[in-house]
Amino acid sequence: MLETIMLPAIGFTGGALRAKIGRMSANPGRPRLLRELNDRAAVELLASSGALTRAQVSEMTGLSKVTANHVLSRLEDRGLVVKVGVQEGGRGPSAALYGLNPLCGYVIAIEVYLDTTSAVLTDITGRVLAETTVSTDVAADPAEAVYTIAEGLTQAAQIDMSWVQACVIALPAVIDPVTSNIRFCYDMPAWCGNVIEVLRQRLRLPVTIDNDVNLAAIAERAAGVASDVRNFVLVWIGRGPGSAVMVGDQLLRGTAGAAGELGWMPVPGAAVSDGGFDRSRHEVGAAFQALVGWRAVQELAKRHQIAAEDAAQSVAAAAGNAAAGSVAGAAFLDELARRIALGVASICTVLDPELVVLASDVGAAGGDELAGRVQRAVADMCLARPRVEASTVLDWPVLRGAVLVGIGQARERVFFGDL
Repeated sequence: MLETIMLPAIGFTGGALRAKIGRMSANPGRPRLLRELNDRAAVELLASSGALTRAQVSEMTGLSKVTANHVLSRLEDRGLVVKVGVQEGGRGPSAALYGLNPLCGYVIAIEVYLDTTSAVLTDITGRVLAETTVSTDVAADPAEAVYTIAEGLTQAAQIDMSWVQACVIALPAVIDPVTSNIRFCYDMPAWCGNVIEVLRQRLRLPVTIDNDVNLAAIAERAAGVASDVRNFVLVWIGRGPGSAVMVGDQLLRGTAGAAGELGWMPVPGAAVSDGGFDRSRHEVGAAFQALVGWRAVQELAKRHQIAAEDAAQSVAAAAGNAAAGSVAGAAFLDELARRIALGVASICTVLDPELVVLASDVGAAGGDELAGRVQRAVADMCLARPRVEASTVLDWPVLRGAVLVGIGQARERVFFGDL
């Protein structure tokens, strides 16, 4: 499934760090805060860059060599940083390499969907130690189901569950950003309500529940096409449409946690949703969902005589055919792009983002052929001119985002919780 989750650098490094330290050094009454800032810079650098020498930590953080030595010694004394080898090949004696101590803490990330639930356990460096995928029992008690998965992962990794510092669960749900109560989860009603407290009591661990598309956006920001932009929208065209909006490093969640629920967006060409469902189709029976939900994509493919087992394969086949000059493949993508653009243009009219990322197995399957068509269609519909690209985080994007959130939380607890 996964091997290692690459961790992004956050916080102050380089010039920003030197400027911050310079401002704080003028106030001699804050040595504790300076130590925390210096420790944080070193920890985040080692998390994102891997093992480094003392000299490299000094150079890359902007700390003096003396300060960098003090920081690494302090972290080493606390058991948070360890020597992991030596750097050969330079003049003079070999320099010791320092890295985060992987035994400091562990993270569990779980992705729950209607059919399957996937989970991984990683150490604090992002290395995957255990993984599993099981069938989802929608009628099962969520706390017991999660406990069983967590217990199996920790046993497989041969660690005690009390060593886990964070458990992050991804759901296709509307989650209250204040209480973490699940307000809406159509496929899995057993998860609705105040499940978070029951989970925390059963696991005796810090537990976070987040929307699956939001977590995919975090993975895209860390390791995908959005890594070099400030503002972007990730559009999830899968079983149902959704989106995540990121401004800087902040997700826009909305007052009730419903930001990005594109399936309910009124768009031309589809009836306005009355809040109900077409249960025979297992999806919202109107609005944007009716145009780009997975069943709508399959029906559109069938009309264009594109045969495939599911929506993602239909889009991938059409993109390949269009690139080879197929009229049917191009016509299918043109129509699908126009439908997607109706939702994207509505978002862009309000937010005017720099980038729109087409994600999920369906959204990314079209590659440049679909993304280019959506970009042109959006430009025809509104004044915004976002760049539209297919996601490059194709391997478990939601689970990767959950791991990143969990490791960030674990690092705060382990490295900075007692400062």
